[in-house]
Amino acid sequence: MSGNFMPAGVEYLRILPEISLTIVGVLIMVLEPLLGEHRRNFFAGLSIAGLAAAMWAAIFAYSNPGPAFQDMLVIDGFATFFRIVVIGVGLLTVLCSMHYLRVERAGAAEFYALILFSIVGQSIIVTAGELIMVFIGLEISSIASYVLAGYLRDDKRNNESALKYFLLGSFATAFLLYGIAWIYGTTGSTNLLEIRRVLSNKDIAPPIALVGMAAALMFVGFAFKVSAVPFQIWAPDVYQGASAPISAFLSTGPKAAAFAVFLRVFLTAFEPIRSRWEPLVWTTALLTMIVGNFAALMQPNIKRLLAYSSIANAGYVLVAIAAQSEVGTAAAMFYLAAYAFMQVGAFAVVTHFARQGEKYVKVDDLAGLGQRQPVTAGMLSIFLLSLIGVPLTGGFFGKFYIFKAALDSHLVGLTVIGLLTTAVAAFYYLRIIVVMYMREPVEESADLPPLAPALQLALWASVAGTFFLGIFPTWILEFARRSADLVK
Repeated sequence: MSGNFMPAGVEYLRILPEISLTIVGVLIMVLEPLLGEHRRNFFAGLSIAGLAAAMWAAIFAYSNPGPAFQDMLVIDGFATFFRIVVIGVGLLTVLCSMHYLRVERAGAAEFYALILFSIVGQSIIVTAGELIMVFIGLEISSIASYVLAGYLRDDKRNNESALKYFLLGSFATAFLLYGIAWIYGTTGSTNLLEIRRVLSNKDIAPPIALVGMAAALMFVGFAFKVSAVPFQIWAPDVYQGASAPISAFLSTGPKAAAFAVFLRVFLTAFEPIRSRWEPLVWTTALLTMIVGNFAALMQPNIKRLLAYSSIANAGYVLVAIAAQSEVGTAAAMFYLAAYAFMQVGAFAVVTHFARQGEKYVKVDDLAGLGQRQPVTAGMLSIFLLSLIGVPLTGGFFGKFYIFKAALDSHLVGLTVIGLLTTAVAAFYYLRIIVVMYMREPVEESADLPPLAPALQLALWASVAGTFFLGIFPTWILEFARRSADLVK
């Protein structure tokens, strides 16, 4: 670590996305009392402009990669990949929310500012080279997310969602913080590369039992954030109770950021003890796939069904992590990008047909959607088929490379269970498609308004992303593979 604490200009360039998002978020908060809440389209446009600027800044920062601020942040291909994913999720969420907030007569300015602040935290998480920065980024993202989960204050479901998320999230964060303190006490550092150096040196390495305990405590914190079994209990209730656009956001952006830091910490800092934590990840992946998919079979509420689907998909990503290889890391990165498109797209359709007060969120409420709005039903079908892993969609290549990485690492049993649970998932995804096309619409839910323009844009962008990753996966996979080489 250098003795010069004055940051260079290039270091500010490397955190330009976070700077731009923070400035826009603060600007929205300042302008809201001056312009009035009726300027909701202005605030939405400002948010989109800020996110687009942050996307450009993330790509521009990659032109000069390296550490920043005494190695607390690391800007490389891995960080850039996940920066773009979480910013992209933010863009889609803002588009999904514009009409929803108007229908619910909810304030827009604070909503968009909270989205931006949450993405700032997620961007810090994915670039963190220090455990302290991981904690700071996690808290920035989590606090904004807790508020977003209960944003509709007059809705009891939102209140319950926020309270459960906050209480259980704080409990899990305590495990993570205790693990960070423990590893600092045993190695004398919170820097990921320094921790790895200490653990790799047999002469100065602390007792393996102490390091294993620190890794286990941190694993609990990360497992909660990605909703892995047995720490998934919060996800169905929170996703069901929160507003549909926020459920889309929480199930993709924070989850991608949590998996990014999971990969960075365990494949960098704890790589020397990989034989100790590999069985834990293997077992968690197995349980997560089984519990997520079988619980989804019994859900009549589509938001709750997608919540359990999200849990199951976390299991597939954990399979890639269990592979402990560059191919596995690249497969996890690719799958998280594809998953963002198909999950946000599915929740965007839910946002549309649920209508004011989210009265229609049962699977049976989708009956006859194929006749009433064939384009909307077609797009939802694409997202569901991608979640199954049908060819020509991003979900197919994502699962293909995950299971390939598992087989290359001789995880045959885990691969077989993964394929069997994918068949289970096909049943409840196809059930939704059958309801849309083969059942008559329920009379009280038949009056469905046309898609709002912003929501249409979000849906078409999600469809385009799903097909692009399914038809032209090579460039993204190659970038992910090169970036995966840096996480070691």
